Amino acid sequence: MDKTDKVIAMYDKYVMKTYKRVPLCLEKAKGAIAWDAEANKYLDFFPGWAVSGIGHCHPIVSKAVSDQAKRLMHVSNNYYSLLQAILAKVIIDNSFPGKVFFANSGAEANEAAVKLARKYGHESGRYEIITMTKSFHGRTLAMITATGQDKVKIGFEPLLPGFVHVPFNDIDAVKNAVNKKTIGIMLEPIQCEGGINIPSVDYMKALRQFCDQKDLVLIFDEVQTGMGRSGKMFASQVFGVTPDVMTLAKSLGGGLPIGACVAREKFQDVLTPGTHASTFGGSPIVCAAALGVFEAIKKEKLLANTNKMSAYLKKKLESLKAKYHFIKEVRCVGLIFGIELSIKGEDIYKECLKEGLLINCTQDTVLRIMPPMTVAKAEIDKAIAILDKVLAKF
Repeated sequence: MDKTDKVIAMYDKYVMKTYKRVPLCLEKAKGAIAWDAEANKYLDFFPGWAVSGIGHCHPIVSKAVSDQAKRLMHVSNNYYSLLQAILAKVIIDNSFPGKVFFANSGAEANEAAVKLARKYGHESGRYEIITMTKSFHGRTLAMITATGQDKVKIGFEPLLPGFVHVPFNDIDAVKNAVNKKTIGIMLEPIQCEGGINIPSVDYMKALRQFCDQKDLVLIFDEVQTGMGRSGKMFASQVFGVTPDVMTLAKSLGGGLPIGACVAREKFQDVLTPGTHASTFGGSPIVCAAALGVFEAIKKEKLLANTNKMSAYLKKKLESLKAKYHFIKEVRCVGLIFGIELSIKGEDIYKECLKEGLLINCTQDTVLRIMPPMTVAKAEIDKAIAILDKVLAKF
């Protein structure tokens, strides 16, 4: 029995089986490369479900975390913390004027956003949030209700009331769903788990205009699209639309758990003392990590690299599309890629793993590829060679 088999045996005995796992036990990683317990090497083009957006163990983030771990790791949120204040300022400086609430995860950030919207609408009796079909907003009870996919809700009924789902990228569907109870519209600027679905600029601008007209809170879930992966710091900036509330997580902490709910000035003081809280949210050590992420993106010009590598990877994937008839479409914004197939993608994704390439498959037929923003041409070339070899088997 090798090390991986021993770990799997321990999982089977002691860890709840809430995930469909593949037989891979990663032991260390750097940039876009990861090694398993048997020292096999992998090219990681879906690092940590997009958590490691600037690559595994980025030296700036690792140093910031190491230094802070020797000084102070946790401060209760009834005290002040310098790093939390600095991080909030950096997020605001890079997004829009307002204030930030810190949590531990994307689901918690989304919960804060929904609570903010409901609090805003409380006096007028409005509480209903419109979300999109094929969306994904997290695994808490409220967020599986918000999510526009039935598969995450089965067995957990009764669900929280107050969410309505409409088709994505359809402004008429949104307008028709609004009633006297509606207080907000919540969506991912680009649906990632839903299959890399990219809306039109006109749709996004129409949503902004409609929310202004109806006094609705426009919430963008940027948990997966945020922190530069779209080629802009936030995907909302790709569409030239500013939300009222934006949620962040995944790449924000560079590998450490942190979430953030960012509210525009009009909504920044809706949540008052006693209405919301987080025990661990915005601790000094995760704020140090997040500040390291911002520093790395700026110092290493990672937005420019994202756009440059996006064009290179798109060209390579389009060449595979011309070669394999079952590739229907290659969709991308920045380094968020979806390869839609006319066949099931699960076996392709598993074959890629055997060949040393880590990618993902979502919605059964969409290969999801999201390499780190630090990715180099040579790494893309190697990934394409592996993908080509695997696709040739189907």
